[in-house]
Amino acid sequence: VSGYLNLMANSFDNFTHGLAVGGSFLVSFPHGVLTTFAILLHEIPHEVGDFAILLKSGFSRWEAAKAQLCTATAGIFGALVAIILSGSSGTVAARTSWILPFTAGGFLHIALVTVLPDLLKEENPKESMLQLLSLLGGISVMATMSFLVE
Repeated sequence: VSGYLNLMANSFDNFTHGLAVGGSFLVSFPHGVLTTFAILLHEIPHEVGDFAILLKSGFSRWEAAKAQLCTATAGIFGALVAIILSGSSGTVAARTSWILPFTAGGFLHIALVTVLPDLLKEENPKESMLQLLSLLGGISVMATMSFLVE
């Protein structure tokens, strides 16, 4: 059951990623590049972890790979929804102004509800410092990318 729940959650996650990528390219090309880069950095370890969950749930390697590929198509549908909802009448910005706040809010919710409580439980100061440095490193990479692209 956990494998199928993971696939459902991964599909929704990939759909919101597609919304974010499609919506950010509608805002501007640099925003689209930055969003795509950030999501790719997030997705590589995420998909490896999901693959491991599927294997542990009883999927064969081939079945897990096919299932991961199917969930990835949800990202394409998310990007298509962003493009379709941009519409042809009115300004694109007016039609897509909800996409980036919606996806950013979803990502913040996930981080604050599922990740932060685990980080706060950490009692080892060295591990806490590594987590803080990783967070600051991620912010630095995105700030550098923003500076280079714009």
